[in-house]
Amino acid sequence: MSGRDRAGEFGPIYLPALHRIRNLWFDIEPLVEQTYYDDVVSPTELHVELADGLGTASNARFDIQWTELDMYSFHYVDSNDVNWRFDRHPNTHSREMHFHPLPDASTDAAEPSCMEVKEVSLVTRAVHVMWRAAYDHDDLKRLNSGSNPP
Repeated sequence: MSGRDRAGEFGPIYLPALHRIRNLWFDIEPLVEQTYYDDVVSPTELHVELADGLGTASNARFDIQWTELDMYSFHYVDSNDVNWRFDRHPNTHSREMHFHPLPDASTDAAEPSCMEVKEVSLVTRAVHVMWRAAYDHDDLKRLNSGSNPP
């Protein structure tokens, strides 16, 4: 899934939220190398590039969307082509807030998210906490195992 695939499906992109998410990643994660938008004129997605990834991945990226309706997607992809994502949107495959597990973040494999928070800063911190726990402990099972992080 990319921003271009889902842009507008769950409301217009909310740029102030993407700016806040960008600033938070810079504040809380030393492995952030750069951030950028998919389109400078009409962005639909924020990209956060990391200098390292989970397991043996040499780098990683989060592709992030946040809409005016507070729907979101935090999609992780790394140099080993591992994908997973936390989403919030109405759907038929799981509850509104859900997790698409690795290795490919398949829509068919959605499961309930461990997160219950909905505010942009808290969701960003929660995704970071889950990613950081998996990274620090080299344990991919920690990605959706928290108790309502952050």
